[in-house]
Amino acid sequence: MKLTKKIRRIILAIEAALIVVLTPGIIAASDHDDGEVDIKGRAVNLTDLYVYREKDQNSSAADGDLVFTMNTNPRSVARYQYYFSTTALYQFHITQVGDVNSTPTGRADIILRFAFSPPNNQGMQAVAITVVRGGSQTTTKTTVNGGLIATTPLNSNAVLNKVPVGGSNLTVFAGLREDPFFFDVEQFFRVRAGALGTGPKVGFKEPGKALDFAKGYNVNTITVRVPKAFLQAGTGANTFDVWSTVSVRDGVGGFKQFERLARPAINEGLVLTPQLMEAFNTISPRLDLSAAAAPVRQEAVATLNAVDLLDGKDNVDANAIAKAFLPDVLRIDTTRPSGYGSAANSQGSLIGGRLLLDDVVDITLGALVGSPVGDNVSYNGTPGNPAQGHKPLEPNFPYLALPN
Repeated sequence: MKLTKKIRRIILAIEAALIVVLTPGIIAASDHDDGEVDIKGRAVNLTDLYVYREKDQNSSAADGDLVFTMNTNPRSVARYQYYFSTTALYQFHITQVGDVNSTPTGRADIILRFAFSPPNNQGMQAVAITVVRGGSQTTTKTTVNGGLIATTPLNSNAVLNKVPVGGSNLTVFAGLREDPFFFDVEQFFRVRAGALGTGPKVGFKEPGKALDFAKGYNVNTITVRVPKAFLQAGTGANTFDVWSTVSVRDGVGGFKQFERLARPAINEGLVLTPQLMEAFNTISPRLDLSAAAAPVRQEAVATLNAVDLLDGKDNVDANAIAKAFLPDVLRIDTTRPSGYGSAANSQGSLIGGRLLLDDVVDITLGALVGSPVGDNVSYNGTPGNPAQGHKPLEPNFPYLALPN
């Protein structure tokens, strides 16, 4: 994919935006896989957010529907049944955007909230879906046909829940699927260490030797088909800002935000201090522009500058770009085809959402060094390299490949 200089600057801004955080707090980082700590199990660990027009994934799909996918539970091993947490809230936050060129407000007009019950003897979890819209809150526990909204157990046919909400029908799938993310993480850390002077200078491995760290693993996914008219709610908006969160019980009868994720990137790629990296989760996007965010930005900019010099040239102003793409939300303009890095608005913010097969790592790495570069890992893999390659995506909703 050939990128203009403007798009390169935009994508670099995405990396910077992802790691702007407040003062260090509870360790609970939001990235593809930051491991587990005492207070965080894998079930509440966000991995990726995808937002796209369904017709761009499936040409036979109805016009006007969007698909939201929130993945959690990284490194879920094959043939093992994992469950969603019964003490957490999984949420999509959506802002109706009147002007595609406007600065994101980071304030949600609509929230889609999912709460899970303990599994029954068939491995199915009942799901309660709460919609917060226009100042009102509605919780739905049954499908159009009157049955319970439920997850899909491992090795079962997909349970596609038709859920009536606010005059529209949402389609909801929740269960295990293969992790669609692809990236040679270990080699990236080696490349980063060389750029920062903390290790030998190395490049990425050739395609026949590059390793995809997500190959063979599953994730828990919540995938929702949402009619655009439901998101518009009479506003006529064609552009939406989306981000995902996980909240857990706070010990005093409420819930506290624990994870946050929007644009595709890996927090630990740029922020080396765990406390700074991990505090990002506890704030709302509307606080991303606050003065309190400054401390971690310095560390992120230092890493950006080092990685920018991988090709021996100083191609970007990391300080300027770090301020250019906040708050951190995933924006989608539904009047144009979906695709990460495919389009930008007048402010330089990406507006194409994210498709399941978008090679966000190669696009971002190319932006960081100012020239084409990648980790040589792809979704389909390289022939002869058994350390790469995912199952084919499913042709119909929820589209992610079947679990391993």
